[in-house]
Amino acid sequence: MKKIIAVFSFFMVSNVLFAQQDPQYTHYMYNMSVVNPAYATGTESVLNLGGLYRTQWVGAVGAPKSFTFFGHMPVNDKIEVGVSLISDDIGDGAKKENNFFADFAYVLKFRNNHKLSFGVKAGFTSFQSNFNGFKLESGNASTDLAFAEDVNMFKPNIGAGAYYFTNKYYVGLSVPNLLSSKHIEERNGINAFGSEDIHAFLTAGYVFRIAPDFKLKPAFMTKVVKGAPATIDVSVNLLYANKFELGAAYRLDDSVSALMSVFVSDNIRIGYSYDYTLSNLGQFNSGTHEIFLLFDLDFLGKGFDKSPRFF
Repeated sequence: MKKIIAVFSFFMVSNVLFAQQDPQYTHYMYNMSVVNPAYATGTESVLNLGGLYRTQWVGAVGAPKSFTFFGHMPVNDKIEVGVSLISDDIGDGAKKENNFFADFAYVLKFRNNHKLSFGVKAGFTSFQSNFNGFKLESGNASTDLAFAEDVNMFKPNIGAGAYYFTNKYYVGLSVPNLLSSKHIEERNGINAFGSEDIHAFLTAGYVFRIAPDFKLKPAFMTKVVKGAPATIDVSVNLLYANKFELGAAYRLDDSVSALMSVFVSDNIRIGYSYDYTLSNLGQFNSGTHEIFLLFDLDFLGKGFDKSPRFF
């Protein structure tokens, strides 16, 4: 267990600059508005709400825990707006980060129900550290100058994206945090800092109708950030009768996952995934759990026969 704490400590106080990655999700295909401000459903008068909770590397001391809430809705056939909250906790309170954003997307319509949207997001990030009681492998954190003073920072941020979609597929490119920042600068004579660098996301998904009641839904996401290896996620879900979904996912050199979701009603959906760690961190944890809840509120009562998220 102490080795995990040592890993977190190393990334926080190393003299070399390392990029801190944003939270990652296995159900990224149903969390798209957080990644890309241009994400749009085009379903007028339907408010899409969602929440996702992820507890990573269960059993490892100080392992990350992330919570996301989002909501978005078309104002008319060309404009969609939304909000999102991302809360990330590492080290059982040693490092907390909260991101609040408002999104705006403008949708262009083409022939055969093809659409292209451009989006921007604006908001702020709050960052706090609490090293009280934080223990290092070499001793108590209070004796280490790099941990002698907590950090409490507030930073504005903006993001942008593009999203092309039809009734069968989507492709998105986004940079949700265009303003990079440094969380810890030189203090107490120690050149130790962590950074929040620009993240770029490429996402795509397709729906194949393989039988009257079955749809095959492959999806893909790549995340690139300076100072860290590219993250590549590939997933495949099988949807039965628009009610029940089972799938599998692979994150390159990191994990394999099992996914499932159920439509409790026409407008409520719940899902769960389990990640099995393939990297050397696997010996220190029992895997990662993720749950989500999606709720669609139809103000006009017209109803719809498909999920506005990933069809």
